[in-house]
Amino acid sequence: MARATGVPPPEFEHSLLIHAAPTRVLAAFFDPHALATWWLVTRSVTTPRPMGIYAVEWLPTSDADDLLGRLGGVFCGRVLEYLAGREAFIADAWWLPPDGDPIGPMALSVSCRIDGSECRLVVTQTGFEDTPRWRRYYDVVAGGWRTSLAALKAYLEHTA
Repeated sequence: MARATGVPPPEFEHSLLIHAAPTRVLAAFFDPHALATWWLVTRSVTTPRPMGIYAVEWLPTSDADDLLGRLGGVFCGRVLEYLAGREAFIADAWWLPPDGDPIGPMALSVSCRIDGSECRLVVTQTGFEDTPRWRRYYDVVAGGWRTSLAALKAYLEHTA
């Protein structure tokens, strides 16, 4: 939903090329060891199939954001679509911060396709209420996603 000023609501979308098979790239969003390595999660329960659960947890940070509180906590949702090596769509997702109220609902879309000799990964996170807290959430999450996706690329390109 766009704001009255015509400014679109914030979301996160990032695309990058990874020298790995699409099946490995998408699997890294569901494998506990991979998630711990590139996304730094401490625990995860992810079921790569329609109606599967998707829950990842990070340790709380020691410092706190003025609007969001401590970062970390749990991101959880429901896998609505899963096509091995191609895409996953997680809906009714919520971020449960260590302190404070949850943020959601939102959706996370992950798609993979062959692009020359590499895999084109596109990650999109959407969902929004026009509040300062939601805007701050996307400001923070964008930087975290870029760092994590660079770590995913390094992980996949340097492990067999």
